[in-house]
Amino acid sequence: MPLQEIRAEDLDAPEFIAEKVAEIRAAVGDGYAINALSGGVDSSVVTMLGHRALGDRLKTYFVDNGLMRQGEPEQIVQRFADLGVRVELVPAQDRFFAALAGITDPEEKREAITQTFYRDVFAQLVRDSGARCLLQGTILTDVDETVAGIKRQHNVFEQLGIDPEEAFGYRILEPLVQLRKDGVRKVGEALGLPPEVFRRIPFPGPALAARVIGEVTREKIALVRQATAIVEEELAATGAFQYMAILHEDRVTGMRQGRREFGQQIEVRCWDSVDARTATPTQVAWEILMRLGRRIVDEVPGVVSVTYGIAPKPPSTMEVV
Repeated sequence: MPLQEIRAEDLDAPEFIAEKVAEIRAAVGDGYAINALSGGVDSSVVTMLGHRALGDRLKTYFVDNGLMRQGEPEQIVQRFADLGVRVELVPAQDRFFAALAGITDPEEKREAITQTFYRDVFAQLVRDSGARCLLQGTILTDVDETVAGIKRQHNVFEQLGIDPEEAFGYRILEPLVQLRKDGVRKVGEALGLPPEVFRRIPFPGPALAARVIGEVTREKIALVRQATAIVEEELAATGAFQYMAILHEDRVTGMRQGRREFGQQIEVRCWDSVDARTATPTQVAWEILMRLGRRIVDEVPGVVSVTYGIAPKPPSTMEVV
């Protein structure tokens, strides 16, 4: 049965919150639920929604997969502590990098992350906590892209005929699945999240692994993490929907200090969009792009080329992997 979309302009956020709080309570009963917080808009909103419904009976974890932005695990744990939500940090870097070793195909990489997250890391957390339900922030765009075969989103199962309870041993609750990003932001504001959380630019479920073409290694993630920090700093004032740094697989010839350097290339993408279904490249001022490019080649070791993506979505997608 197709999901019935709730458009942002038609969304009564307080009524939606009350309805979903009641649904979560009914589904969980007197037991416990768990959820994974990444710090993105969707996971932050579903975390606050779940804690409004269940209080301390929702156990919230941040899975440190080694693929996040600079300082993000610690920052997110502290931010939610300030909001009154205890978040337990789960170290899992070794498991994710081991699962990704040698894989270059984009869908295989996404599947490796999915299986490691749900079958390995979270299955163990479910067993240890005694919870029977996982609360997660799947939104309608995730479902659309997965079902259409554009890219497999790590958090979509039932719409593909996969029963999470049978596959992983626990039920998945998706209170935001009728919304798109603009609707989720509206709910986040109504829940009392600060603007720096509910207005945050989207970040993919596979994290920085979605921004490395080819095999994902610790070294490549470290490089794209540095470039990401620069891109987010320089493009924050554009007001764009999303912006990112992408590490390409092929090296290119450059020169530094009068000598040839066979180095890395970073592609920068910056998008104007409302709900991520369609997007156009942001017309960033030339002086900003020049400063951005100069900083990346000066500050990120081994990078000799920086390009700017100008293809719209479609036919491009916003993330590269």
